[in-house]
Amino acid sequence: MSEMVEVIVDDQTFHAEKGSLLIDLLIKEKVKVPYFCYHEALGADGNCRMCMVEIEGQKRPQIACDTFIKEGMEVRSKGENIEKVRTNILELELINHPVDCPTCDQAGECSLQNFYMDYGLHDTKITIPEKEKGLKKVDLGSNVILDQERCVLCARCTRFTDKITGTHELGIIGRGDHAKVSTMPGKKLDNPYAMNVVDLCPVGALTSKDFRFSQRVWFLKTVESVCHGCAKGCNIYIDHNKIKYQDDVIYRYRPRRNDEVNGFFICDEGRLSYKGLQENRQHEIVLDNEVISEDEAIEALKDLVKKYKSNITVIIDANLYTEDIEAILNFSKEIEANVCAPLDIYRDEDFKDDMLKSAQRAANYKTIENLSLETKIPEKCELLINFNHPGKFEAERSIDFRTHQDPDAAFILPLASYVESSGHITNEEGITQHCQKALSKNDPLPTVIEWLEKVSV
Repeated sequence: MSEMVEVIVDDQTFHAEKGSLLIDLLIKEKVKVPYFCYHEALGADGNCRMCMVEIEGQKRPQIACDTFIKEGMEVRSKGENIEKVRTNILELELINHPVDCPTCDQAGECSLQNFYMDYGLHDTKITIPEKEKGLKKVDLGSNVILDQERCVLCARCTRFTDKITGTHELGIIGRGDHAKVSTMPGKKLDNPYAMNVVDLCPVGALTSKDFRFSQRVWFLKTVESVCHGCAKGCNIYIDHNKIKYQDDVIYRYRPRRNDEVNGFFICDEGRLSYKGLQENRQHEIVLDNEVISEDEAIEALKDLVKKYKSNITVIIDANLYTEDIEAILNFSKEIEANVCAPLDIYRDEDFKDDMLKSAQRAANYKTIENLSLETKIPEKCELLINFNHPGKFEAERSIDFRTHQDPDAAFILPLASYVESSGHITNEEGITQHCQKALSKNDPLPTVIEWLEKVSV
């Protein structure tokens, strides 16, 4: 077991692992220390020099990201001397930085803005015409745009492609004022996790082509959820906004740290999966190509259940929340129906990798396994009630609860998507996680549970 020692920071006593990095303790204990280049997933780099602290017994300030914890260490993170050091370092960072915050996507969540308000506020020694100019709106590939002028050369993005993905597309070329982040000769940024460099960038140098100029971040509302792109269960933030007189809309997914599941990152496909949730949605109740009312639909459903009472099969989508699945099982028991949840259709070996992408593309398939549900549909089925399963099945009649349009379905009842409700899913490692409701639509669609309450026989 690691030895724990006492450390004094700003006259407060903390306990930390001997030999661990001082900056990790400061971050954990929310001691305010600025930094650009350090990141827990990437380790120390020591190039920005912003995380300077005073340590008793040391002649000069030290960077916290390269200082190791010792017994009895006394640290000062604030005070006139150390704050003057940070101001001087920040001035160097800002010498060539453009004053374009009003048009920058990072405005509102920019470390440079925050640090300037804390430690900057100095009179610049260089005029705007004298600044070294870099390239703007450089398409690096994989939905990432680079503005070289804004870069503070923290090297987070280059270390990500070196240490995390191992694809080595990014590097720093040039020296001094001419140093710039760039792709390697003849290469584009091209890996399944490339858009994570946008989250890693502490300023507005790397922005998402998908999110670029779509919203100001201070207008966005954020909820905590879980990506439904596969069974890994990566934790995400869902950022959405309801503009006056318009509907509530998702503008982006961002990774949410969970050391047990996805760490700091998500794959690009999962990050962009919000788009599919908002396209080709089913909004109307349709029976034999005619739009009908909810009352007519409920009556038609009950008539079909009575007619085919002896041979009904209920199909469950393995992406539904556990609460929805349990409600469907109760409903199926009530109408004496067979229940199955075919899983083979979700298997995608081409999608799988050694990082965060699972070959099992059903977010809650583990719950199907835990409940020991049948995964093969009966050979003969007269009435089939499908709760959003993507498969195609043969039956004399079918009733489809769908989030998205299906031209082949004869009787469709529209369904709320997972971002329009809340519930739990269990990932492939058996970890159960909660998803908060994100969207409140002007005309909300019923959830599975709400539909079953209406059609209960």
